[in-house]
Amino acid sequence: MTLLFRGLAAACILLFAGPAWPQVAEPPSGIEIKSKPIEHFEPRDPARTRFGALEFRGGLELSSTNREFGGLSAIKVSADGAGFIALSDKAQWVRGRIAYRGSAPAGISDAEIAPMLGPDGRALTARGWYDTESLADDGGTLYVGIERVHQIVKFDYARSGLLARAQILPRPAGFARLPSNRGIECLAVAPKQGPLAGTLIAVSERGLDEAGNIKGFLIGGKTPGEFTVQRTGDFDIVDCAPLPDGGLLILERFFSWRRGVAMRLRRLPAAIAPGAVLDGPVLMEADLGYEIDNMEGLSVHRAANGDVVLTLVSDDNFSIIQRTILLQFTLLDK
Repeated sequence: MTLLFRGLAAACILLFAGPAWPQVAEPPSGIEIKSKPIEHFEPRDPARTRFGALEFRGGLELSSTNREFGGLSAIKVSADGAGFIALSDKAQWVRGRIAYRGSAPAGISDAEIAPMLGPDGRALTARGWYDTESLADDGGTLYVGIERVHQIVKFDYARSGLLARAQILPRPAGFARLPSNRGIECLAVAPKQGPLAGTLIAVSERGLDEAGNIKGFLIGGKTPGEFTVQRTGDFDIVDCAPLPDGGLLILERFFSWRRGVAMRLRRLPAAIAPGAVLDGPVLMEADLGYEIDNMEGLSVHRAANGDVVLTLVSDDNFSIIQRTILLQFTLLDK
């Protein structure tokens, strides 16, 4: 609405001055992100730190007076565990640095927010593309999945940072059969040393095949095609991250009005190939008796001491009754 009013004001000065959306890239804005520590993942048992195959490191409840902050649907944390870039489901970039007290997250600094830019330099939302839900990082090239329109775009982040313009990728034919609001939620780049080198892995939230399994796609590389992930317990896939061993960690969400929200982490084997049907063990499951919200973003990095660290972030849907929280765990079963 702010942009609309600006456009109307400009029209009073010069008729037909052009569209209200910005025509050129605008610099990112610095924002303050306040944080409140989450010291215990299970408030009912504060001494407990082990949850399935994970050990809780700590977490933060995040807030900001910036109206664009929130709705975080994906996150990628840098190799040193400090820098991060996230996206909201309103096509906004959010980046900053995580400060630590020991191994526990302690706060957010150097935070910035900026609209994602389309190929023409206007905000990506100017073309009605706003439901950005998934993010993958390939050495500074960022891939973003957009639900409803079922598109994947890439950004040369290493060169242009938050001012990078989207490049639209060709869509696999199977994208056209995905449900409108159950499209691509998981993006990952296959390891360069494996058989899928050069391949982008994409998995839908709840695009089902005839057997009721969740559809996934291999894009580019030497063996493009489709595969599926077994769907169990009415959980939907909301993000994923590659593991150091070549496997894929998937973040899943359950919701019902009667039982509320739950999250689950499942480990898929390094056996992704066209025609494969994948399943794997549950590493951890949690409901609202734990410090979770609508968990939608997942990142994996290896700490200096060798720990495999998981970072999760929640989408508060820009609602006053939900929270934006960041959680970190150590994967004990490496």
